[in-house]
Amino acid sequence: MLSIKEKDNKYITGTYNRFPVVITHGKGAIAYGEDGKEYIDMESGYGTNSFGFCDDEWLAAVTAQLQKVQHTSNLYYTEPAADLAEMLCQRTGMKTAFFANSGGEANECALKAARKYGHTHKGDDCYTIISMKNSFHGRGFGAVTATGIESDHRGFEPLVPGFVYADFNDIDSVKQLVSDNKTAAIIVECVQGEGGVNVMTPEFAAGLQKICSDNDILLICDEVQCGNGRTGTLYAYEQLGLHPDIVTTAKGIGGGLPIGVCMFGEKADGTLVPGDHGTTFGGNPVACAGAISILSRMDEVFLADVRRKSKIVFDALEGTPGVARVDGLGLMIGIVPSEKPAGEIVNECLEKGVLCITAGSGGSQKVRLLPPLTITDEQLVKALEIIRSCLA
Repeated sequence: MLSIKEKDNKYITGTYNRFPVVITHGKGAIAYGEDGKEYIDMESGYGTNSFGFCDDEWLAAVTAQLQKVQHTSNLYYTEPAADLAEMLCQRTGMKTAFFANSGGEANECALKAARKYGHTHKGDDCYTIISMKNSFHGRGFGAVTATGIESDHRGFEPLVPGFVYADFNDIDSVKQLVSDNKTAAIIVECVQGEGGVNVMTPEFAAGLQKICSDNDILLICDEVQCGNGRTGTLYAYEQLGLHPDIVTTAKGIGGGLPIGVCMFGEKADGTLVPGDHGTTFGGNPVACAGAISILSRMDEVFLADVRRKSKIVFDALEGTPGVARVDGLGLMIGIVPSEKPAGEIVNECLEKGVLCITAGSGGSQKVRLLPPLTITDEQLVKALEIIRSCLA
């Protein structure tokens, strides 16, 4: 009889380099392997399990919805989707929300809307979308083309035409591309995740806002990883004074169930009309019920606690032997190691009972921390002690 690992390796398409651990169950920030070993989760499923494993209120919300309607097509109305859309719009000031199943799907929706906006308002030759080098926006063909990581493009050419790449935090680079192209939109992460936990500067944010306002260019903020309380505000763009026309998000809003959202501000609202876009599972009532449970508890008291925990992490790591620099915002943190490769550190942490991941590519990789936002101080301090021991 095959083991779980053997069965996985034999029958699941080999697109993941998995760690040699089978997670069987968990609660809060603690995961358990099939051998009973306990792990402190400092990556929360790439930031997806905002409230950790099997949060009681979240479980109650999704279970209750499962007993009513688990799915229906988008030809009909459902209460959870309507309530979640209302909650999002009231919290952000956006006008409408399109529900998808992932961050990549949310970004595909945003990119299509941007193209249509350009065609409708500025002519059929206005279709260029500017993204940033080292950005990550998903795996579909539009989203992977928008992604500014060259290694993600290799082998899949030709990519979708009409995408160009600026240097992150270099406003002159953006200005040059706007000058050279008829630009429909600029898509940007306020904190780049996969590209290395790189934080947008206030100066760059102000420059982007002015460029978009002056040239009737849509500003798309990709908040898939940095949104939903992860950086200490509901969405990271709030800390930078940005006023995006489109906001995409996913991951942490679902609490562990697949959901993506593409929100439209006043300028972009109404761009997509019936027949322009759709998805079978988008707005799934169970996923929306889970998201309502998560979002409803992310009030200012909760977000202030995320910021407090962030300070614990930065204070513990800055100046630590083996650490060159600590980057990030809130509980989205990248450690630049000075003594060992990031991958080696992550593997050592795993051996000692802490789950963390890397960000960036090649020799510039960082150790990335994305703990559940509800991790206790005791668990956080214990995990940081182990991480510090592995960095040195």
